[in-house]
Amino acid sequence: MDISNRLSSGTFVHDIKAIIGQSRTQAIRSVEFYRVEMYWKVGERIFNEEQEGKDRAEYGSFLIRELAKEIEPVYGSGFSVRQLERSRQFYRTFPIASALRSQLNWSQYKMLISIDDSCKREYFELESVKNGWTGRELERQIHSDLYERLLLSSDKESVMSIARNEKLPELPQEIVKDPMILEFLGLERKPHYYEHELESALIEHLQQFMLELGNGYTFVSRQKRFLIEDDEFFIDLVFYNRLMKCFVIMDIKTHKITHEDLGKLQM
Repeated sequence: MDISNRLSSGTFVHDIKAIIGQSRTQAIRSVEFYRVEMYWKVGERIFNEEQEGKDRAEYGSFLIRELAKEIEPVYGSGFSVRQLERSRQFYRTFPIASALRSQLNWSQYKMLISIDDSCKREYFELESVKNGWTGRELERQIHSDLYERLLLSSDKESVMSIARNEKLPELPQEIVKDPMILEFLGLERKPHYYEHELESALIEHLQQFMLELGNGYTFVSRQKRFLIEDDEFFIDLVFYNRLMKCFVIMDIKTHKITHEDLGKLQM
């Protein structure tokens, strides 16, 4: 096989592209984590200097204002008063340097330190790492009250144990969110939708929908045909959850659920 044929086969070129792409991703991630470490060290130094002031609150504010005057003109807006205050808060919220997550960037840590509830903050930290959430995905999950919705169907101990990988979910209630937030579908506001419109919108935004569903879901089928005693039925969406080790079937309805709908699902 000559060189041109070997290149056209695709495997070699694909492998090289994969190596380059992976290396670039790792390089970007490394740079981002160096930035995280930098802000943590700045926060640590500010905090230690602050502790030497007699009136800590007043002295701390003065210290940061004066520091910003010195370094912001040289290093830019990343070292404004606001950013320096965040650095101090970052150090106080995450005081152990070795516990910082290399998978998270500074934008994600800024969102985490804005969460006052320590359990809620830990939950989003763990889930961000586990699911590889981007900053935008983390922001959406926080603003859509993911943590609070999980607590409506389960207790805090179960939610946190699953997030910490201390246990696998045993009941659907432990991973089901109630209600679900589907703003990403982008559907026009109107009083009535057809079921196929909702189904099509969910399929078009399948990645976001699976993120909203929760952990462990894989897509199996759309309009899955079932034959039961010569009667034909179709289920709108079928997923498999690897954590619960079971199939999850979804029948989309735009009307109030009836006993007939429940009977179909139970059958």
